[in-house]
Amino acid sequence: MVLLLGSVAMLAGFPASRILSRLYYQDGGQSIWLLAWTAVAGWPITVVALLPFYMKRAMAPTQLTISLMVAYAILGFSSALDNLLFAWAYLYLPASTASLISASALPFTAIFAYFILGKKISAPTFNAIGVITAASAVLAIDSDADRPPGVSNSEYALGFILDVAASALHGLIFVLSERIFIKYVGRESVHVILEQQAIVSLIGFAFTTIGVIASADFSKMVSEAEVFSQGSVSYYMVLVWSAITIQVGLLGSVAVMYSASAVLAGVLNSVVVPVTTIAAVLSLQDPIDGFKILSLILTGWGFGSYIYGGYSRSQSSESVALSEPLIQETNIHLFPDARGSQYVSQTSS
Repeated sequence: MVLLLGSVAMLAGFPASRILSRLYYQDGGQSIWLLAWTAVAGWPITVVALLPFYMKRAMAPTQLTISLMVAYAILGFSSALDNLLFAWAYLYLPASTASLISASALPFTAIFAYFILGKKISAPTFNAIGVITAASAVLAIDSDADRPPGVSNSEYALGFILDVAASALHGLIFVLSERIFIKYVGRESVHVILEQQAIVSLIGFAFTTIGVIASADFSKMVSEAEVFSQGSVSYYMVLVWSAITIQVGLLGSVAVMYSASAVLAGVLNSVVVPVTTIAAVLSLQDPIDGFKILSLILTGWGFGSYIYGGYSRSQSSESVALSEPLIQETNIHLFPDARGSQYVSQTSS
């Protein structure tokens, strides 16, 4: 039951958060800072999820040293910047396109892992990098047919660049996260991952809140709600559910890792991309043509190659299998969910 609920949470929460991000702009929202703020505003949900580990399992919180807090502060600031870049990209890109482009976080993660962690790039991973890069290039070629109404060529190009930049920062954040685990924490488990997610999200929330206050966007919420095409109630619901759905997806990924494995969580995280694309086409009437379908196929091919390489390697080292729960201390590293700087685990490759 936990596995089923976690899987549903991942496949519903992540796509919903991305679609709501685009819906906010499509129906009249204008604040980049406010949308970035919703990506981390739900951090108390993760804290609530941590309580059973402390209260019922008598697990002690990880000791926060000065070095660890500085590292978390850097991650938190990077998280805030990453969320801002993604929010800005969604202003100019359809949700389906933004989701496909953000899949480029995977090759960026592999490249940064090579230089920072010394992890080898296997043949399947190298293939994944090439294929996913080609998928993004296909979308760039088809920009004329994919621009939302009122978005100029230069704005669409800016959105594309911002999405790629956010994906690159995404990859760097998660490689640095693993580096922090190795250097300062020394272990990875469910409650430790939740701790890092909660602390980094809280710090990111603080930075983003400063940005929202400085831009006076909180005071603009009333006027935005009044002109929102679906009504003021829908405006606030979009923001609230945008904050909730991404946390639901994150907790779902942890539930899948807890009851099954990091490999299965990675597989489901890959499925999120086509689910988001199809959902955006159906719910937001995103344009879709042969180029976008080709990009979707290439993205799926790249993810499949990456997962196959990771699974084969984990099988050979007997570090993790689909039937082996994370509670038994598997060797994993953090992998982005491609909407904001949050944490979803994936096997090494």
